[in-house]
Amino acid sequence: MAEKVLVTGGAGYIGSHCVVELIEAGYHPVVVDNFSNAVRGEGGAAESILRIEKLLGTSVEFHELDLLDKPGLEKLFEKHSFSAVIHFAGLKAVGESVAQPLLYYRVNLTASMNLIKVMQAHGLHNLIFSSSATVYGDPQRLPIDEQHPVGGCTNPYGKTKYFIEEIIKDHCLAEKDWNAVLLRYFNPIGAHCSGLIGEDPQGIPNNLLPYVAQVAVGRRECLSVFGDDYDTVDGTGVRDYIHVVDLAKGHIAALKKLKEGCGCKVYNLGTGKGYSVLQMVKAMEKASGREIAYKVAPRRSGDVASCYADPALAEKELAWKAEYDLERMCQDLWRWQSMNPTGFSKNTAS
Repeated sequence: MAEKVLVTGGAGYIGSHCVVELIEAGYHPVVVDNFSNAVRGEGGAAESILRIEKLLGTSVEFHELDLLDKPGLEKLFEKHSFSAVIHFAGLKAVGESVAQPLLYYRVNLTASMNLIKVMQAHGLHNLIFSSSATVYGDPQRLPIDEQHPVGGCTNPYGKTKYFIEEIIKDHCLAEKDWNAVLLRYFNPIGAHCSGLIGEDPQGIPNNLLPYVAQVAVGRRECLSVFGDDYDTVDGTGVRDYIHVVDLAKGHIAALKKLKEGCGCKVYNLGTGKGYSVLQMVKAMEKASGREIAYKVAPRRSGDVASCYADPALAEKELAWKAEYDLERMCQDLWRWQSMNPTGFSKNTAS
């Protein structure tokens, strides 16, 4: 019988792509989401999950649940016997976290502690946590490996990821039978090659590539490039962009690591290559065949000049490596955006 894996925030961008990879790897995902970063489809289920069912010709168990609802979480654990939890759920916008820090601390920390407490009460000790390269703060050296200092975060979102990492590490120290893999993502982009699922930001996109894609498809007029005076190749911010499917496959590799009784492990998931904002604009122009209008705006609070990974440890210990190049990332993103110009809000994908 297939192992059941609880996926929190599984209707969101990264979570939904991970659900696809879980099913294809023979797992039985059970998805919970509160729709903070997901779109409701027919019958009240998440549109992304409905499309996964269509894509794979299978049913996916979905529950609308907020992790702040601890009694609801308890009921779910009483109903199921999970082998592991992959924890994506949380608020994730850097700018919003700067404007509303208390909201981010309350939601992200409380949700994670509720989850860990309920897992502990039900004897489940295997956890994969969706962390972020933001825990490194302003890089002291590049590329960034897992030994790079953490905690000097430049925004409250990053601090919540850092605090949750510390909570998990401390819990693993206190409870020796716990295993946790903390995956520090760099910048996920792209979409499933089917064009059925992808990133659909609610409101104005906070991340570069969804915004660029919406400009290309005509949904937005112009891209704002936040700062052109950084110490980089062209003055714009440099990031390590990774295909979301590569990222999702990293979670399958992490599940295998948990079975080794690994204790608490930390891995970067990135490509090891950095691209500037303007380089990404050019790559999306090539993929879409359209000119992308942009204007330079002031630097954004909490942003750093350059950030890219040293992913060697994940390759060595997880046997995982990013496979997709920049051209493929942009092609898949454009396929998703052009097939779904208004995102999930209208079922435009055929």
